[in-house]
Amino acid sequence: MKKYIVTLTEEERKILVELTSKGKHKSQQILDALTLLGCDEGEFQKQRSINQEISRVLNTSMKKIDRVKKRFVEEGLDVFLNRRKGSRIYVKKADGDFEAHLVALSCSEPPEGFARWSLRLLADKVVELDYIDSISHEAVRRILKKTKSNPGKARGG
Repeated sequence: MKKYIVTLTEEERKILVELTSKGKHKSQQILDALTLLGCDEGEFQKQRSINQEISRVLNTSMKKIDRVKKRFVEEGLDVFLNRRKGSRIYVKKADGDFEAHLVALSCSEPPEGFARWSLRLLADKVVELDYIDSISHEAVRRILKKTKSNPGKARGG
C-alpha cells in the first residue's frame, strides 16, 4: 500500500528540474528535488522509478525518501523548497543585569586557593550568590565570550 503519492504539475516539475540543474543550492535540497522527480506519478513523468532504485542511485535511505514524499504531500512545494524554521521557543535565563554581575565577578579576585576563575567556579559562585537559579559552565562561557572579556588573562606588571 502506498502511503504518499507524489503527483507533480508541469510547473512544479519545471521548478524542480531548474533547481537540480543550475544555480547554487544546498545538497539536501537538490537530493530532495531529485527524489521527488523520481517518485512523480503525474501525467508529465516519462519514466517513474521505484523507491529502491532511487535509494540506490541517490545513496539515500528508504526512510529519507518516505519523509521527502510525506513533507511534499502534506505541506506543498513552497514549504518543501523553503524549509520551515524550527517552532521551538527558547526562554533566555540570563538577562543584562545577570551578565553584568557575571562579568564583574570574573574580573574580581578568584577564591582562596585558585590562581584564576574557571568556568565551573564562576557557574557555582553565581548560583551561590543567588544571581540565578541554575546555570551551566557552557552558558557562562557563551556569555563571557559574547562580552569579549578574558578572565584568564595574566595581569601585566
